[in-house]
Amino acid sequence: MDKLLKVENLTTEFLTSEGLARAVDRFSFDIGHGETVGLVGESGCGKSVTALSIMRLVSDPPGRISGGSIFLEGKDLLSLTEKEMRKIRGNEIAIVFQEPLSSLNPVFTCGEQIREAIALHQKMGRKQSREKAVEMLRLVKIPDPGNRYFSYPHQMSGGMRQRVMIAMALSCQPKLLIADEPSTALDVSVQSQIMELLSDLRDAMSMSILLITHDLSVVAQMAERVIIMYAGTAVEEASVKEIFSDPGHPYTEGLLASIPRLNARVERLSVIPGNVPDPLNLPSGCRFSDRCPKREERCFAKEPPMFVAGKGHFVRCWLSEGQER
Repeated sequence: MDKLLKVENLTTEFLTSEGLARAVDRFSFDIGHGETVGLVGESGCGKSVTALSIMRLVSDPPGRISGGSIFLEGKDLLSLTEKEMRKIRGNEIAIVFQEPLSSLNPVFTCGEQIREAIALHQKMGRKQSREKAVEMLRLVKIPDPGNRYFSYPHQMSGGMRQRVMIAMALSCQPKLLIADEPSTALDVSVQSQIMELLSDLRDAMSMSILLITHDLSVVAQMAERVIIMYAGTAVEEASVKEIFSDPGHPYTEGLLASIPRLNARVERLSVIPGNVPDPLNLPSGCRFSDRCPKREERCFAKEPPMFVAGKGHFVRCWLSEGQER
């Protein structure tokens, strides 16, 4: 499969009062044309910072992309000027943030915010861009889009606001959509509707999706491939089927074990003991070693590379030692 996005050894740091915190550390992955890739991990592991880095939206200072490369169809995004990058955002890469109420401007109507994005990127006049905005509201299945165009964010439910954000992101038909926790703070039925909508729009528009989430059930529903992220870097990568049927990293096993089962009665849910390591003071060995039930002495001494565990299956664990990626 041709690669739409290729990220190599991405490193993003933040200067804090206590020192330099490395939020993303030598992180590499790719996304093919028309592919949906799930990026999974605990809160604070670097998922959202990865998304902001791809979009070149990391505030400098205090943040900076200190290493690596990001290629979109062979174009090096890190070498572009801010003016050139503004043409990429919206037109070729778009993002749906995890909290629509804080992402939408409360003093403008939802329709006007979509219209403004269309006018800016597509160079359309007011009437034409307004018609396109109403069309986008209809596309994301908002009822009565002509009247809803004039609704303010506070007049819409959480699910409707998320649909507005999706409409805005897709208004210029991007090649890649980054969906950052798109179902957070929504009830279960609305979550399902939003994920089904994204799936339908992906197929209709032939776009790729980077789905950032901590919810493995969402990944199972939408993604073809999964990257498990821990403490700023990838610890496992495989197809959805491989991740669920034959996980190779103890962290992945812990995530899967923590999922409640409807057909099993337990007194306590399984949890991963301990805490994510401090990004100001990352361990020299495996970053999961303090929490790992299978740890060995060598796990504390040296960080393992990505090993090949099967076709398209890669694991950063000494237990999978063999051919390196």
